[in-house]
Amino acid sequence: MTVLVTGGAGFIGSALVRHLVSAGQKVVNIDKLTYAGDLRTLESVAKDPSYMFAKVDVCDADAVAAVFKEHQPTRVFHLAAETHVDRSIDGPLAFAQTNVMGTVTLLQAATTFWEGLGSDEQKAFRFLNVSTDEVYGELGETGLFRETTPYAPNSPYSASKASADHFTQAWNRTYGLPTLITNCSNNYGPFQNKEKLIPTVVLSALSGSDIPIYGAGENVRDWLYVDDHVRGLELVAQSGAVGETFNIGGSNELTNIKLVRKICDLLDRLSPRGDGKSYAEQIRFVTDRPGHDARYAIDAEKIKTGLKWAPLDDLATGLEKTIAWYLSNLWWLGELRAPERLGAGVGSNAGQSV
Repeated sequence: MTVLVTGGAGFIGSALVRHLVSAGQKVVNIDKLTYAGDLRTLESVAKDPSYMFAKVDVCDADAVAAVFKEHQPTRVFHLAAETHVDRSIDGPLAFAQTNVMGTVTLLQAATTFWEGLGSDEQKAFRFLNVSTDEVYGELGETGLFRETTPYAPNSPYSASKASADHFTQAWNRTYGLPTLITNCSNNYGPFQNKEKLIPTVVLSALSGSDIPIYGAGENVRDWLYVDDHVRGLELVAQSGAVGETFNIGGSNELTNIKLVRKICDLLDRLSPRGDGKSYAEQIRFVTDRPGHDARYAIDAEKIKTGLKWAPLDDLATGLEKTIAWYLSNLWWLGELRAPERLGAGVGSNAGQSV
């Protein structure tokens, strides 16, 4: 069986590729290699005969169709996307192009390929669209996102992902393409883009710069270790009922300020400052970003009960592994200097916030 992964050089995509190759799957990875794609994430499998990479933009219909024709995949994991909320505030058109039109282009190519298969091959084929809990909008102090929660996206990023989900469902209902959707909570782990929260905190702390936090830092997120997520994706593609949606979450709710303080505590222990002070002294509160959702939290009972999935790492174990990895792989963070801020408005460049 051949598996096609789009966006396989990104953070979650590369973790999925490494997982599938280690499990003995033949994997074809297509990625445009934008700022979020990095082939260094795949050096451990790059020479494996069961792995193949092609630099392809999912918006390029001819190139995508050629990949399907050449490699004849049985499963498609669609992760190619613009993902950074702050970037979507500064440049929303790129998100509409890649996340919406790219998904439609891929769905169309998959449908054309699927319609040409024999009956047994059609029954075995699966198209999994990997999405986010942000499509549901925000929660109050209580409650959880469930698969039945109405969509209410609040950022250009989440709106583009919601649109991709709707197109995926439409292709199943209209054309019969065997699709599934997953919506995950915030991922973390090795190789995450340094614009994201946890790498940004580590980079800012180690560079001796301010660790800027939006608002009062009271926004709540549910954190999921990336390797647990990709195991869930594999299970959904293997055993999930066609047309269904599965929420994948870590059940690790935490405010941003508490998470940042946990990271500072780990850095204090694993890589202390030379002056003996805590990295937490570098925390600074800055103007919030527009449309910053207050709280996300996922009810993952459906995948836990139906597919027998459960996370192997809670936030304590996963976060320590993650911080230790960054400290052992400082090359990933690049030059130790304060990152630029995105998401305060078009053209903003005044220091990244979290």
